[in-house]
Amino acid sequence: MLQLYWIAGKSLVTKEVTRFMRIWVQTLVPPIITTTLYFIIFGNFVGGRIGQMHGFTYMQFIVPGLIMQAVISSAYANVSSSFFGQKFRDNIQELLVAPVPTHVIILGFVAGGALRGLMVGALVTIVSLLFVPLVVHSWFIIVLTVLLTAVLFSLAGLLNGIFAQSFDDVSIVPTFVLQPLTYLGGVFYSISMLPPIWQAISKVNPIVYMISGFRYGFLGIQDVKLWISISILVLFVLVLYSICYYLISKGKGLRT
Repeated sequence: MLQLYWIAGKSLVTKEVTRFMRIWVQTLVPPIITTTLYFIIFGNFVGGRIGQMHGFTYMQFIVPGLIMQAVISSAYANVSSSFFGQKFRDNIQELLVAPVPTHVIILGFVAGGALRGLMVGALVTIVSLLFVPLVVHSWFIIVLTVLLTAVLFSLAGLLNGIFAQSFDDVSIVPTFVLQPLTYLGGVFYSISMLPPIWQAISKVNPIVYMISGFRYGFLGIQDVKLWISISILVLFVLVLYSICYYLISKGKGLRT
């Protein structure tokens, strides 16, 4: 039985990876171009005026945030579009009636989204080497935070795909929720520079903790204590996984 579940999970992951690799010009290239423009505009033009941030050049400071931004958007978009696409074509019914546990279904979609996010993150990291030398404080923290973040936003994309009723619903959350939260999550600045009231407001934004932990892995600096960042990430992963499991196992928004 375990072997059958393994084959089912492997098939789902393979399908997801094949899907985004087949259209790699649309899935992998745009984040690289966008991030390169950020490096040129904010790093070179604006960074020269800002100077150093916590002992690092402005370009070095924003690199972790830009990598994380690319991972977040790619992981989220992959799962939300793929899952809703299967709903739209009524292919999801085949999964629901198949003897495949809900855990395997979730892990298949999430693994595909996380792999795309990690692949985009690796490519953006390579591009960043054209602008700044690689600085690493802790590889363990880098890998841990980026894995948890990729899984978290893959689960968030799955949740969006479950509730979406049209392709417009798939794009609303990234445009009006995800993108603003990312820009306000400390990608281009340290929240320690803000007045106390705005620091407190910023800490309501979960992306602050992800970028802070990831930046600590590279530069050894943090806006939020590392253990808090990791705890928030783990908590959100567990909560979103539980919600997705409940909705899929009950067929909420899936069965017609």
